[in-house]
Amino acid sequence: MTAHEPYSGVLPAMVTPFHDDGSIDFDSLAADAQRLERAGVDGLVPVGSTGESATLTHDEHVQVVETVSGAVEDVSVIAGSGSNNTAEALELSERSAEAGADGLLLISPYYNRPEPEGMEHHYREIADAVDLPQVIYNVPGRTGRDIAVETAVSLADHENVVGYKAASGDLGRISEVVERTRDAAFSVLSGDDGMTLPTLSVGGTGAISVVANVEPERTCAMAGAALAGDYERARALHHELGPLMRALFAESNPIPVKEAMAIRGHCEPHLRSPLSRASEGVREELEGLLDELDSSPAVEVGVEA
Repeated sequence: MTAHEPYSGVLPAMVTPFHDDGSIDFDSLAADAQRLERAGVDGLVPVGSTGESATLTHDEHVQVVETVSGAVEDVSVIAGSGSNNTAEALELSERSAEAGADGLLLISPYYNRPEPEGMEHHYREIADAVDLPQVIYNVPGRTGRDIAVETAVSLADHENVVGYKAASGDLGRISEVVERTRDAAFSVLSGDDGMTLPTLSVGGTGAISVVANVEPERTCAMAGAALAGDYERARALHHELGPLMRALFAESNPIPVKEAMAIRGHCEPHLRSPLSRASEGVREELEGLLDELDSSPAVEVGVEA
């Protein structure tokens, strides 16, 4: 197997744009990937939770990966390919690799709530079979089960498991994973925008970010400053982005971020059922926050992470 490098910097968790009839807007998807690449992001993560992967068919999933991979030149494409069915996750991972993905993001099995032994077996089976760098994704609020620290540490010894997306909200747990994998080629990435700066402060290497879809330059500047040790500047940017970060999770992700991107003219706000468009109050809040950000220059934005 190939020795893979761990990930660092800012990797937006991309939305999947839809037409009003529910079909995928591939032109907007490609344009969005190119916009984010120009903004200086370090990678792109399509067909994850933010990309409404739960309501895409497998063929659509592959088409999204092909579109994003074909649209960009110099950034890695890390495709969401997880499932609560190991065989299905393996199939999606293999098809994503064939479609041009440079890496994989694998949510932990949801609903069936495996024990740690089953969780590790799930990830090792995919890592053994698909020779791409893979990030395991801990988001117990969506899956109903934490990836145990011991499981993450054990998986870090696999050549193809290069990272851990942390979205538990538990900084102590995140810090322990960082501490116990410091000698491995392994990255700990924030999966919660409000926790990105704290995660970087304890040794994390970057973020798979929702807010970076809307404010990629500011998000890259914040992460870049923290990774360079300039925490005064990183804190200023973190607090500047704070109200938008919170507003983007006022309703279920990706409802608010789709609305924010529509306000900015990047895509239409259409979502697939059972998700519904953002409420009027959320729309008004987002319009005000985006107007404020547009009218006030950030703290030295545009520095690459």
